[in-house]
Amino acid sequence: MKENQERLTELRLQEFEKRYGIDLPPSYRAFLLKFNGGYPTPSFFFISDEQGVGMVNIFYGIGEMYDNLDKKMDLFDDLLEIGLFPIADDSGGNQICLGLTEGTSGQIFFWIHDEDPEDMQNVHFLAYDFEGFLGKLSDAPPFDNALR
Repeated sequence: MKENQERLTELRLQEFEKRYGIDLPPSYRAFLLKFNGGYPTPSFFFISDEQGVGMVNIFYGIGEMYDNLDKKMDLFDDLLEIGLFPIADDSGGNQICLGLTEGTSGQIFFWIHDEDPEDMQNVHFLAYDFEGFLGKLSDAPPFDNALR
């Protein structure tokens, strides 16, 4: 992870979860406590046959940094309404999200911000959990079937 952000404490993470009424998955909590966001290397991932490949621009952190989760929660409050929690973005402003609902809790999704969200076709499943998503990141495209 490049540009490690300010250190995040367990107390501050708990306060964040309480403020938004969410329980973050253990693997994502551990990531925040270790890195508190930043620029990943590797950063490429497969979205779908139709969408192709994406690239994580930055993982958001908690605190005073430019790309912080509080700002993203305010900006993307409509995502929370459909059970998605933004954790990162690509260079086009699309969001990589954690699922928050009973059936999707902890799963990772790609939300395309400029497509009609009425039928949820702008949301693409990426991984069953945060660790699985990190494991799918690659240094560069193209991807072989093993990364899908």
